[in-house]
Amino acid sequence: MKKYSSLKEIQTLISQKQLTLPDLLAYYFKQIKANEHLNAFNEVFFYSAEAQAKAVQQKIDEGTQGKLAGMVIGIKDNICYKDHVVTASSKMLDGFVSPYSSTVVQRLLQEDAIIIGRLNCDEFAMGGSNETSYFGAVKNAANPELVPGGSSGGSAVAVQADMCLSALGTDTGGSVRQPAAFCGQIGLKPTYGRISRYGVIAYASSFDQVGPITSSVEDAAILLQVLAGADESDSTVSPLEVPDYSSLLINEKKQKIAVLKETIESDALDPEIKASILKSIEDLKQKGHKVEYVSFDLLDYLVPAYYILTTAEASSNLSRYDGVHYGYRNEEAKSLTDLYKFSRSEGFGEEVKRRILLGTFVLSAGYYDAYYQKAQQVRRLIREKLDDLFQQYDLILSPVAPTPPFKIGDNLQDPLVMYMADIFTVLPSLSGNPAIALPLGNNNEGLPLSIQFIARNFEEEALLAFSQAFLK
Repeated sequence: MKKYSSLKEIQTLISQKQLTLPDLLAYYFKQIKANEHLNAFNEVFFYSAEAQAKAVQQKIDEGTQGKLAGMVIGIKDNICYKDHVVTASSKMLDGFVSPYSSTVVQRLLQEDAIIIGRLNCDEFAMGGSNETSYFGAVKNAANPELVPGGSSGGSAVAVQADMCLSALGTDTGGSVRQPAAFCGQIGLKPTYGRISRYGVIAYASSFDQVGPITSSVEDAAILLQVLAGADESDSTVSPLEVPDYSSLLINEKKQKIAVLKETIESDALDPEIKASILKSIEDLKQKGHKVEYVSFDLLDYLVPAYYILTTAEASSNLSRYDGVHYGYRNEEAKSLTDLYKFSRSEGFGEEVKRRILLGTFVLSAGYYDAYYQKAQQVRRLIREKLDDLFQQYDLILSPVAPTPPFKIGDNLQDPLVMYMADIFTVLPSLSGNPAIALPLGNNNEGLPLSIQFIARNFEEEALLAFSQAFLK
């Protein structure tokens, strides 16, 4: 059976009585079994997914189904789903059953999506290669010796290897866009505050954003439409009305696009990625878009500012995992101090401990002004610089990642190399702007290449419409 390309295709086949949801689910279960070696799933929800498929099929037969009937979707293992285990791929939460569902899960279920399982990720979403997971590394379906990107690597591989139609990830500094790029998929990070974070295990609260990984722009649009909007459980969500993204994809408007010159000229950029982006720029000009190179002189400050701010928030957010309330607990501790110390040192992996220590350091007396406050000032400058650019341009273009996917184990022992891999994705994360990773075909070794576009805040409809035209 061929890979299903979009929700629209599946819904058409269902309406023509050529496909039923139980049959569709059985197909994806078979695909998951065939691709077990990629380690994308931490758990497959066989029983609840089958029950959902039967219930939604009955709704289809009665003509009362929701917008996402036929959407088989996986969720990253840091998104809570009532009565299902959620671990953030950490020993700290191994076996923890969520007592409630996140807002994004509630909205998926309300529109009759079928949640097929929880997907492997870097521990507590901290990593860019999906190698820090307590459940082992995820492997890239294009070449199982290579990483899939992170932290939403399981989400990207599940869509890449046709184990579900689409998947939800979370993007803190590129964790939806970079794995989507490494796996040849579409990865959308919405504007910060467009989608509720309620029920999503926090890494860095002023950065974290749920986003879809899909094979088609149409599916990204309808998922954003369902997931976006005000939520009384999350005060950081924008009350702005949610556009009908899926009906706004046809837009032939010629765009004025800024290319961040320093990203294209960077010594870190792989030659084949550079060549494919330069070709795309020429193609955009041929189609009538105005493309200009602009300087962004804050590029060198992006990664340091990002890691100071996110690790500071992580040290605060992860302080709740202490061996007392819930999660992993050392049973041999003789004092409260030992309980904290042993539970946290045994429950967290190396990368999570590194980021907690770094975040605690930058928030400590004597260093707060020198590091944390300076990073906040840099963040403000970045936002102001982007706002100025968006006075003149509709979209900003840059690479997603400096290299194609690399070998598992190659960079794991060098945190600085891993952190610098985020150099192009952290810009919209710091500013809060929406951004999308779009596939650009493959390089000479058959590995996926990608390009990133950034839009004004809350202008996802323009970003998605442009992406649809770009990929035609």
